[in-house]
This record gives sequence, C-alpha cells and structure tokens, in this order.
Amino acid sequence: RFHRVHGANVRLDGTRTRATRVESFAHGLCFSQEPLAPGEVFLVEIEEKELGWCGHLRVGLTALDPQHLETVPEYSLPDLVNMGDTWVFAITRNHNRVVVDGEETRGPPGEPFLCIEQVRIPRDVLVGRSRPGRYSHILDELYRTNALPATARRSRIGVLYTMQPDGTADMHIVINGEDMGPSAQHLPTARPLYAVVDVFASTKSVRVIPVDYGLPSLQTLCRLVIEKHIVHRLAIDGLDLPPPLKSFCKHE
Repeated sequence: RFHRVHGANVRLDGTRTRATRVESFAHGLCFSQEPLAPGEVFLVEIEEKELGWCGHLRVGLTALDPQHLETVPEYSLPDLVNMGDTWVFAITRNHNRVVVDGEETRGPPGEPFLCIEQVRIPRDVLVGRSRPGRYSHILDELYRTNALPATARRSRIGVLYTMQPDGTADMHIVINGEDMGPSAQHLPTARPLYAVVDVFASTKSVRVIPVDYGLPSLQTLCRLVIEKHIVHRLAIDGLDLPPPLKSFCKHE
C-alpha cells in the first residue's frame, strides 16, 4: 500500500492502493507503506492521464522515513533528491533503458520469469493489459512486445533493489515486464529503503499491483502456450476450450 504520508495534492482511496493527484501538476509524491526488502518490487499501473502537462511518472527509492518528514516536498526531482539519500528516475515515453558496459539487460521475450541477478519475478503480472474490447487485442500485442510507450495508460512500472557483493545496492526500474538496468548504483543499505512514486504532470492516477513471487500457475503456463499459436486474442473464441480459460487467456 501507499504510505499515509504523501503530497498535498494526492488523494488515496480507502485501501491506500490507488493514488490520484487532484489538483495542479505537482505535490504528487507518494511512498510505500513499508520499506522494501531486497528483490521486492513496488509495482504500480498508470490508471489515468491528464492532458496539457509536460512530464510523466517518476519512481525511485529513498532512505528517508516518510513518517519523519517535516513537510513533503513539492517535487521528487529535484526537491526530495536534494534532501539526500534519495534516488529517483524520470520515466519518459521511450528510451528508459540504462546500459552498463555496453551490455543489454533485456531477457529473452516470452520467458515466464523476469530475472534480475538473483531475483525471479513472474513476468505476467508485470505487463499491463488493455481492457476487453473490440480492438483491445491490438493493445495486448503492443504491451506484450513492450512497443507501447512506458507512459501510456495501463502501463506497469516497478522499482526494486538488488544487493551487491560490496554491501551496497543497485536500483532497477521495471517497465511492462522488462528490466531497464541499474538506474542508480552503490546505494547505501544501512537504513531501510522506501519506494518513491511521484504522480507528476501528465500522470493523474496510479494503482498498486500486488506481486506473487511463486511459480506461475497452470493457467498462466497454458496461456503462454496458447498465445504462441494464435494470431490475436479474438482467435481464442474459436478454440475448443472451457469458457473460464478463454476469458483468462484474453485477460478478461
């Protein structure tokens, strides 16, 4: 969930899993309720956009305890970062990948798990899906291939950190099931690290997505096989499958 401490323009729903910026384009800072464990991803989905503003969602980590902030800064960049022990990455429409030593961090597409060093996360939950509709299978294909812009509605963006041999941590941003690489390195781990989500500018509302770190379900494995043998989602209706499985395969 989101922390009870947040920016002046943020409104949380009753479960504190949905954060909406109700005014202006700033004062949209949110934090995770609890510090993250190593390898634990704090994942949000963009639910609403607001036209007319420049800039998009910003995510990161902070060693500052939100409960002890005298005031919540207006911006994550540069205000919160300037307070120290905070690392924030601005999500852009394209080109979010960070490449280290000329090596790509992208894993094989279609793999059921996203692997970031020792961390394994079922990829299915990390990828946003279009709402059921006549042409939504086109959007599903765009999400699956990560061709849809990172800042689009239904896009899922997460932040996590991995421990390094020297005792420091690397921060990773995950967008629609793909690791963008170490966006910040050598983070100190003497204090707990909270997730930072800045509902900034054209991003209007985000929702926390729970992540199950277990094995993929049999349903998910069936869907992966079916998706490899169909042209688009509407073709599932013609298959000899139980109706509940059809709905699951169409992400309904």
